[in-house]
Amino acid sequence: MDFNMKKLASDAGIFFTRAVQKAQCPVEDLRPREGLLLCVRSPAVDPSPSGDASSLEFIGQPLSIQKFTEEKFGQAEKTELDAQFENLLARADSTKNWTEKILRQTEVLLQPNPSARVEEFLYEKLDRKVPSRVTNGELLAQYMAEAASELGPTTPYGKTLIKVAEAEKRLGAAERDFIHTASIGFLTPLRTFLEGDWKTISKERRLLHNRRLDLDACKARLKKAKAAEAKATTVPDFQETRPRNYILSASASALWNDEVDKAEQELRVAQTEFDRQAEVTRLLLEGISSTHVNHLRCLHEFVESQTTYYAQCYRHMLDLQKQLGSSQGAIFPGTFVGTTEPTSPPLSSTSPTTAAATMPGGPSVASLAPPGEAALRLEEVAPPASGTRKARVLYDYEAADSSELALLADELITVYSLPGMDPDWLIGERGNKKGKVPVTYLELLS
Repeated sequence: MDFNMKKLASDAGIFFTRAVQKAQCPVEDLRPREGLLLCVRSPAVDPSPSGDASSLEFIGQPLSIQKFTEEKFGQAEKTELDAQFENLLARADSTKNWTEKILRQTEVLLQPNPSARVEEFLYEKLDRKVPSRVTNGELLAQYMAEAASELGPTTPYGKTLIKVAEAEKRLGAAERDFIHTASIGFLTPLRTFLEGDWKTISKERRLLHNRRLDLDACKARLKKAKAAEAKATTVPDFQETRPRNYILSASASALWNDEVDKAEQELRVAQTEFDRQAEVTRLLLEGISSTHVNHLRCLHEFVESQTTYYAQCYRHMLDLQKQLGSSQGAIFPGTFVGTTEPTSPPLSSTSPTTAAATMPGGPSVASLAPPGEAALRLEEVAPPASGTRKARVLYDYEAADSSELALLADELITVYSLPGMDPDWLIGERGNKKGKVPVTYLELLS
């Protein structure tokens, strides 16, 4: 069997075209003439004052369905849009796709639990307020407080649980504020674009696509009518009488002349509608630039809220670290005060002043030293007989005063602690120089 896919698609398009035409037009007689369809209307249905060939309506084959099918298989011409318009379409599609991805991933960042995200989505679609949900930090704080109450709040372990629970509770509250701020300032504008502006753009693009199909159909109809008119000029005039008083009496050239005029008129109307719809769509697509500006502002607000959140977390954890460090000497008096590795990187590798400006609310390294230690005469300090350790410097550090020791990254120094000294500081020695050094800038070696 000779299976021709293009011919099959073309025949299917013609079949659907005739079916639609026959359903929409009260036709008494459909007769093929010159490869086209002539719809002869009954005078009782569509009376004509002259009773001549004006009672004939040229139906023709090209309609939107057939044109779309033929375009897909390369059998029909397609009205191409200009390059600038195509670029606007491509940019709009890219904006929509990346906005969806950023929105989904930000939702995952703010709420990792998929079940909770589905619940929030349902509440939003039902226009109901999302119930307040306990954050993971607040839940952990609750468990720690209950454990301290049951195990003994006066024991060292119970006291530490209470301190950590308070810090985790503050972290949970900061997380809640961050999620709320990011949802309003960043997620809401993205959803508004996808559910509002983009739906409007998609609707107008579909209308433009339909107008283009109608325009191409009118062009094809005019082309076929002109071809039939040229062919009819070589055929002699005819007269035909049909039963039931259906009479077709006109020259073939005059008949196709009318069809060409009608096709040209419909082409002008289709071209006008297409141009109008193209202008409306172009204005909406050019509005994508304003959308980018709005999303840029929202992105800055998101970064600011995230910076504030992490600054609060750093401050809370630094306070907790100081509380635990001050109690560590009382619980374990013979242990070496310090950490085996930095719990958090310094805010700057140049000076503590810059660090304070980078992380708002966080205390500078120089402010961590107690006031009494600034007057400590380091030249009179002797290293303990035991308890000294080697440490590798992680970042450059500029001494704030004469009591501190300037550090260079990757150098090795000797460090030790003195009784009553702030746990965030150690005494460092390099050759014949010594001074206080911050623990967060060091990696203590075994």
